[in-house]
Amino acid sequence: MEAREELLKQLAAIEKWESGQSDLWIWDKLGRLPFKLLDKITPKFIHNKVGSLLDEMGAYVQTGGSYLIKENNLFHLIEKETGTPIQAVADIKDIPLAAMNKLSQELTEQRKKFATIQGASTGIGGIFTLAIDIPALMAISLKTLQEIAIIHGYDPNEKSERIFIVKCLQFSSADIVGKNAILKELSSYYQQGGGSAEMMSQLQGWREVVYTYRDQFGWKKLFQMVPVAGMIFGAFTNRSMINDLAETGIMLYRKRKIMERLAPGSTPEVGSR
Repeated sequence: MEAREELLKQLAAIEKWESGQSDLWIWDKLGRLPFKLLDKITPKFIHNKVGSLLDEMGAYVQTGGSYLIKENNLFHLIEKETGTPIQAVADIKDIPLAAMNKLSQELTEQRKKFATIQGASTGIGGIFTLAIDIPALMAISLKTLQEIAIIHGYDPNEKSERIFIVKCLQFSSADIVGKNAILKELSSYYQQGGGSAEMMSQLQGWREVVYTYRDQFGWKKLFQMVPVAGMIFGAFTNRSMINDLAETGIMLYRKRKIMERLAPGSTPEVGSR
């Protein structure tokens, strides 16, 4: 287990990252404008696909749905990295933070490559393949966050964990006001070591995720509406979005793990926020 001083150092670095997220709000708002303007001329089948995503995300929160991943391959990777036998997610919770971070980064690179290929392939058809690209990217996002959760010793089979994953999705795609609100929610989650009843009851969040996720494409996805040329923009955009999402997941899950490891001794004074 890491020394208290090392945990506090890492916690300070994460809080610095959280503060830096406020610098992104202008680009977030600009990124939403194209879809706001194009919403009225967007083909009906894309609107229908977004509607179906609402149902799918709701199923994920409630039961895991078709997005819930199988852990066995991930257990094998963790065993190989740490030399510790892994039979269940509970066996992972005490591995070093350095190993958690290394595994998370390696899997992130794999997901980024997959998202790049997927974005390029769906970009060929322009706006008509956006209906395929949006749900596919959502699936990659959920899988990435679930893998990061498991690597940090948290089980996506638990409903409360799936809600935390949705909060990570929200944070990644929110503007500065939304980011601050989510960080405030998560602060009580960290302090209570498992989430407050208030946070657990906020199931409406998945609706915001789907619509914000679509809006977030904005100017990044605008050029993907052009057939063939959309390959380049689709590949770049998907890679960028998975990179940002994975960074969010790694930071928020690492903070949870650090707070848990600090809790048995004493509550650290890490500055006012």
